[in-house]
Amino acid sequence: MANSNGGIIGVDNPVQIQAEQITTFNSSGTFTAQPLSSTADILVVAGGGAGGGELGAGGGAGGYREISSHPIPASPFPITVGAGAAGAPDIAGASGNPSILGAASPITSNGGGGGGAVAGGPGDAASNGGSGGGAGVIAPATGYGAGNTPPTSPSQGNRGGGGTGSAYGVAGGGGGASAVGVDGSDAPPKPATAGDGGAGTTTSISGSPTTYAGGGGGGTHNADGSIAGGAGGAGGGGEGFGAGTAGGSSPTGNAAGTGAAGTANTGGGGGGGGNSAASAGGSGGSGIVIVKEPQVANASGVWDMNAVYDNVKAGNWTNA
Repeated sequence: MANSNGGIIGVDNPVQIQAEQITTFNSSGTFTAQPLSSTADILVVAGGGAGGGELGAGGGAGGYREISSHPIPASPFPITVGAGAAGAPDIAGASGNPSILGAASPITSNGGGGGGAVAGGPGDAASNGGSGGGAGVIAPATGYGAGNTPPTSPSQGNRGGGGTGSAYGVAGGGGGASAVGVDGSDAPPKPATAGDGGAGTTTSISGSPTTYAGGGGGGTHNADGSIAGGAGGAGGGGEGFGAGTAGGSSPTGNAAGTGAAGTANTGGGGGGGGNSAASAGGSGGSGIVIVKEPQVANASGVWDMNAVYDNVKAGNWTNA
């Protein structure tokens, strides 16, 4: 209805309210924004790296990127959720796969680096990634994989933990979104501590606090069952193999076994394997993408100055 607004004649326009909407992708798909959305908060977590096989280190967590008020187009765009790397026996773990929000301004998180295996030589070396894999038992303390590869700002992850450089049977943990992997530590003549995975990052973008992108724990020789494998980092990291612990699949006293897998849709790294060429690293957890569109109130139209002031103050005045 036409009315008079401070001497200006215009159309009476009601306020349009668009509710907050949270869209979670546990697998790849297509995202379509609501009509009034022009920005959204974004979480992109990549797939975690696998733990190393024989006397293997923890896999690195998938890259973690959380961005507020990121521009999103009105047209649909693709979402890629990266798979975690599959664990394999004997050799170093494979790297996880990237997750991508494919808008006009894309956001890519890189897969977690694979954990190193026993010697850290060809086929045994840890890999770089969103977070890096830990170093195998005999690899040097600097044999871990680098995190935040390729570099982003803020950083998408951290390096893995170092190896002991000796044959006493413990490996480093994989890096996590908020912390480096812990170094393996030896104390002759027995192993002391397998490296824990680096901790992930907690966010409430989904509507409740959830932790993502923890690194996998390092594996151990542990033939007598006295030393546990390294703990998985908070945020889905798998525990490294340690005979008689929850992380291993073999009974106490058996030095061969598989590291625990990273948790699905967290980007957690897999745990490292035990002391046998048949020992496999745990698989990395798959990634996740979350898009949170804020509530929008559109108060465009012709208004008197008091109404303009009230709506600008309330955050309801847009150019839409």
